[in-house]
Amino acid sequence: MNNISEYCIAEHNIRVVFTANDRNSPELIASFEPFRTKGSNDDFLFTLHVDDTLKPITKEHRERIDTFDTGNGDTIVDQLDNGGYQYILKDIEGRSCCLLQTNKDFSEGVCALNGNEQMRHFGLNNALMMLYAFRSSFFQTLLIHASLVRNNGYGYAFIAKSGTGKSTHTQLWLKHIPGSDLMNDDNPIVRVIDGRTFIYGSPWSGKTPCYRDVKAPLGAITQITRAKSNSIERLSPTIAFTYILPACSTMKWDKAVFRNTYDTVIKVIEISRYVYVLHCLPDKEAAEVSFNTLSAPHQQNITSPCQSKANSSKTRN
Repeated sequence: MNNISEYCIAEHNIRVVFTANDRNSPELIASFEPFRTKGSNDDFLFTLHVDDTLKPITKEHRERIDTFDTGNGDTIVDQLDNGGYQYILKDIEGRSCCLLQTNKDFSEGVCALNGNEQMRHFGLNNALMMLYAFRSSFFQTLLIHASLVRNNGYGYAFIAKSGTGKSTHTQLWLKHIPGSDLMNDDNPIVRVIDGRTFIYGSPWSGKTPCYRDVKAPLGAITQITRAKSNSIERLSPTIAFTYILPACSTMKWDKAVFRNTYDTVIKVIEISRYVYVLHCLPDKEAAEVSFNTLSAPHQQNITSPCQSKANSSKTRN
């Protein structure tokens, strides 16, 4: 009997159907458990069938796009005759962990997993992340490579190349900026909804197990660069675009997905307006400099306990 699991990630419903198999189950994706739902509806962002009997499409019905280094392995991409795609996902050791086939708009996918439990987890987790990123692009949604911290109800995303210090900086907020909490440490999700921008936790959080079903208005997006002193500057929309687009999961070779991502990045910049570059050291002052600047535009929307008490007194009088 098939195992059907449903999840709600950044207010998008997805469904994973596990064909009866003693090696594949929802236990492979434990990070999705905080996002599990029951009896949602038929309006799913996508459905992924996990079926190890899936076979590769023959060469005459596919065309090689390229092989891409994802940082934790290689992904081989072929386009199919019907406009869909076939992916072979390999881990850092070059082992084939997953064969994934999708339709043209990524609303349907089938994958076969391979290897031991660790390989199967890697393959399924990455197949779901790819499907989510590409399919959700049709709905003004971005999966971004960032570390995300929340303070006073707003989410602040820090982007940078791997190893630059995104996680280090958000940890400094947690240590030195009261009221801060970590929403996600690697792949948060940004959505445009009714003319507003929101940012969410996700099941994908890199090396830090921070899998939280949380949501906040987007406070700012900040590019981190290493420097000998701490300073921060607000970016023009044009420069902001050049920083944010490369941080998004997309496919340049798929015109529809890339155009969706391109347009949504522009919309996020238009609505949010607050995009910065932080030149910093990994120290307490860097956290204070960024917090003071990033939170300032939102202070008028935040009522301190002292203000609340004063307002209550005035009302009573």
